[in-house]
Amino acid sequence: MTVVTDAFTARHGRAPAGVWSAPGRVNLIGEHTDYNDGFVLPFALPHRAVVAAAPADGPVSRVRSVQEPSGAVEFSAASVVPGDVDGWAAYVAGTCWAFREAGHPVGEVELELDSDVPVGAGLSSSAAVECAVGVALAGLAGVEIGATELARIARRAENEFVGAPTGGMDQMASVHGRAGRLVFLDTRDDTVELVPFDLAAHGLELLVIDTRAPHAHAGGEYGARRADCERAAAALGVPALRDAVLADVERLPDDRIRRRARHVVTENERVLEVVRLLAADADPREIGPLLDASHTSMRDDFEITVPHVDVAVEAARDGGAVGARMTGGGFGGCVIALVPAGAVTAVTTTVQQAYAERGWTAPLVFPGTPSDGAGRVG
Repeated sequence: MTVVTDAFTARHGRAPAGVWSAPGRVNLIGEHTDYNDGFVLPFALPHRAVVAAAPADGPVSRVRSVQEPSGAVEFSAASVVPGDVDGWAAYVAGTCWAFREAGHPVGEVELELDSDVPVGAGLSSSAAVECAVGVALAGLAGVEIGATELARIARRAENEFVGAPTGGMDQMASVHGRAGRLVFLDTRDDTVELVPFDLAAHGLELLVIDTRAPHAHAGGEYGARRADCERAAAALGVPALRDAVLADVERLPDDRIRRRARHVVTENERVLEVVRLLAADADPREIGPLLDASHTSMRDDFEITVPHVDVAVEAARDGGAVGARMTGGGFGGCVIALVPAGAVTAVTTTVQQAYAERGWTAPLVFPGTPSDGAGRVG
């Protein structure tokens, strides 16, 4: 927060009107189910995008990012439309556009942005920016916007302005996150239930392993998987794969479409089982096999893992993890591992050694701790 506040004050000769932030997220389980009207179980991370903001003095908006040394990007918040802004600033301009399209007042703004959410790691750095900008716009306009509406505005920015065909999980986790809780989301109606997740009480930690593998799915393979799911739902005669039954899925004639649908149907079942176990105060170790099964399904049926990810999962298990899986949209990004507290060093070392043996860039390993969602911080 200090970085963006100081930068804003130095640049404009006045303090910002406020500082707002929003977190990235990790998905405990429930991959590629969100755009199929299914169930997901993410939580907000401590890593956050932070925005210092104030009304602009002139007729244009400007945004600067600590992570982008190229300087300010200018646009008109009052008239910007999709196609006007690209690159990193599209997430900011797109949120202004979606905020305006939702019927809320948007004036020209000065924004200073900083973020410690790893980019390209599948931790929703873009949603963190969108939600931070969204709560800043609401704060500057003096309007009260519910968390779910804010998430929908941010999702529209990503889908329609940036052009990334993602579901709504990322933004919902960013706004609804709470310390010590998972965000159980039914994406059909955006209902949220907060599920306790106290690993420390059971002698466990959740490690997030940034595999450092390339991670880009704004189009291409991610979009292809979504199209496969839509074809499967059409073939089954259901509104979405949320409504499919596994027995019917297994009768689909096309092997690829059948496997894509099987992943979504079984992944929804795994999410519901994890929620059932945690809500019943079961030992979280019991969810380990479900995490493992999720990864196998993503690897074999949905085909979205890559060697860096698969190696990290296997090494984490070899080091003592009771369950591990890729998290995020796939094709790179992060792995999560449920680890006994006493095995954290062993798991970390085993994964690092597996990477070193292959000559790969060392992965980044850090604890995943459920944290609070978007809001004003200064």
